[in-house]
Amino acid sequence: HVRLVESGGGLVQAGGSLRLSCVASPRNIRNFGMAWFRQVPGQDRELVAGISKNGNNIYYRDSVKGRFTISRDIAQNTVYLQMSDLKPEDTAVYYCAADDTGLTSVVRPTGGSYEFWGQGTQVTVSA
Repeated sequence: HVRLVESGGGLVQAGGSLRLSCVASPRNIRNFGMAWFRQVPGQDRELVAGISKNGNNIYYRDSVKGRFTISRDIAQNTVYLQMSDLKPEDTAVYYCAADDTGLTSVVRPTGGSYEFWGQGTQVTVSA
């Protein structure tokens, strides 16, 4: 198993930036496909960005392309989500997730495919 701890959320004005961090322990993040999901109360959890186990396949939902970047620091065992040009519609609780059983080259699109989850971090973007 793996423990995931998120940080970096907060309150920011529209057009601003935040960087979310997800620290994994004790297993190496090379063993997992990693993803960021977000959820608004009363709505379904949605995939924001993901990176495959081998690092060669990256996914972004259309609404964040050009604004968000997912990356890995293998030495720090950490996955990041750099968010720029934030919009009020980005307001949500953001969750880090790890996919143990998926193939090394894929990003799986549904939350049910991910076995391990962080506690979530709130991102609020004011108009």
